[in-house]
Amino acid sequence: MSWRIEAIGRPEIAAGLGLAGLHAREAATVTEAAERLRELGRDPEVGVILLEDTLYEHLPEELHRALGRRALPMVVPFPGPRWEARPESAEAYVIELLRQVVGYRVRLR
Repeated sequence: MSWRIEAIGRPEIAAGLGLAGLHAREAATVTEAAERLRELGRDPEVGVILLEDTLYEHLPEELHRALGRRALPMVVPFPGPRWEARPESAEAYVIELLRQVVGYRVRLR
């Protein structure tokens, strides 16, 4: 079986993702993003949902937990455009992903 890839982002990001060939849904607010995420989560043909990181970071905690309990669809935050430098390093991002998967902080050497 093959799975679809869907994307959720702010309107200006969704337009760019659409031009890149992805099926993208617009979400101007975190509330809209949560609604779109729940809709796509009920679709059995969706395997991966790309979600703009600024929306992902502000989702309700109960939704984060619900997504973590399910194998599919996988929700993958992607970095949106920013004009200022990101305060966190790539290593901090990887550590946070590991914390979410493993359940506790991992120290990288």
